[in-house]
Formats: sequence, structure tokens, C-alpha cells
Amino acid sequence: GGLVEEKSVKKLEDGVTIEFRVTDRAKALTVRYKGVLPDLFREGQGVEGQGAFQPDVLFIASTVLAKHDENYNPKEVAHELK
Repeated sequence: GGLVEEKSVKKLEDGVTIEFRVTDRAKALTVRYKGVLPDLFREGQGVEGQGAFQPDVLFIASTVLAKHDENYNPKEVAHELK
């Protein structure tokens, strides 16, 4: 897991595979994922992936989850708190 690196997201030629870089701000790795990404997925956003490393240090993800910030509240709860 880590943050999706800015300007690293690209769609591959098959039209369904996405490649992007995930960073912890010290190091980064390339992730390849084939499928539909979560709605919250975007550059600078926290993500977690499950999958396997390839010998060339490419991470092939079978699952990608987007993290939302811990301050998230559903609209109904936020309205009630106001």
C-alpha cells in the first residue's frame, strides 16, 4: 500500500489494464492491474493492493482498494453533526 504517484497512471494498449506507481514518498514501485478501479482511485490517493511481485520488480495486483481519509462521514452523519 501507499499513495498513487502523481502523473504515473496510464492505460495500456489493451484498454483494460492500468499501470501506475505507488509510493511511500521514499521509494516507489510499479503496479499493473487489469479490471475496474474503485471510484475513489486517483493520483495522490492512498491505495492497497493484493497480488504478487514479478521477477522484474513489477507488482501484478489481483485486487486494488482505494483508501478514504479517516475523517470520512456519510452525508447523513455529517449533517447531523452540524
